[in-house]
Amino acid sequence: MILLDGRVAREHHTQLLIERVKNLSVTPCLTIIQVGNRPDSDSYVKAKKSFAEKVGIQINHIQLDEKISQNDLLSTIKKYNEDDSTQGIIVQLPLPEHIKSDIILESVNQKKDVDGLTCNPKFMPATAKGVKELLRFYKIELAGKKVTVLGRSKLVGGPIAQMCHEEGAKVTVCHSTTENIPEKTKSADIVIVAIGKPQLINENYLTKGQIVIDVGITRHIEEGLVGDVDFEKVKDIVKMITPVPGGVGQMTVLALFENLIDACYDIV
Repeated sequence: MILLDGRVAREHHTQLLIERVKNLSVTPCLTIIQVGNRPDSDSYVKAKKSFAEKVGIQINHIQLDEKISQNDLLSTIKKYNEDDSTQGIIVQLPLPEHIKSDIILESVNQKKDVDGLTCNPKFMPATAKGVKELLRFYKIELAGKKVTVLGRSKLVGGPIAQMCHEEGAKVTVCHSTTENIPEKTKSADIVIVAIGKPQLINENYLTKGQIVIDVGITRHIEEGLVGDVDFEKVKDIVKMITPVPGGVGQMTVLALFENLIDACYDIV
């Protein structure tokens, strides 16, 4: 079994990103808008701040009260849409239940939507781009391959399936009402799991020689961070697999900042 280590892949791309930042005439600025202080969101923001410092990018972290109204949140986004010193904006998800995420995400200026979450994004969604670059780093071709994607969410599964299709793969998408899911996963060359259900995918879903990309990440009380795939139960079956943590999440952060640099090149 070969471990598809996102940390190794990210380190390679990070050096390239540092050079791109140095070649800019402005210091890139990413505005992160966070509502409330969920521990998981705090952790994700911290990771982005750490990476930004490493590559020479400025972070403008706007932390808002959990009870903020939707209109006030929209006004905050509008402020940074119009701020020339901000080249990229992300709204940290999830948002509180009283706020409609679709409306909020669509309010971000497409030229600054470096997460790629508006309806017709200018930039590839960060998770899909991260998966693409991880596969490319390990010289895994998508063209002509059978790919099964578990999960069809607008933010993760859907963009990943679209990316695989654009790369020439034959894509099958499975979701909660799909029948015979193990049959569809076992027939694939590459299985990409993005369902948000910890350790659901076990040896019953996979077969010898497959490549497995685990996008899920959940904090387990006893085991810490775990993915959607039960790593211990499948590691001796599959040919290649991403770890959790240390896999796709590493590349998602990288892709976000690559999109930010692309946004800067569009502006300057």
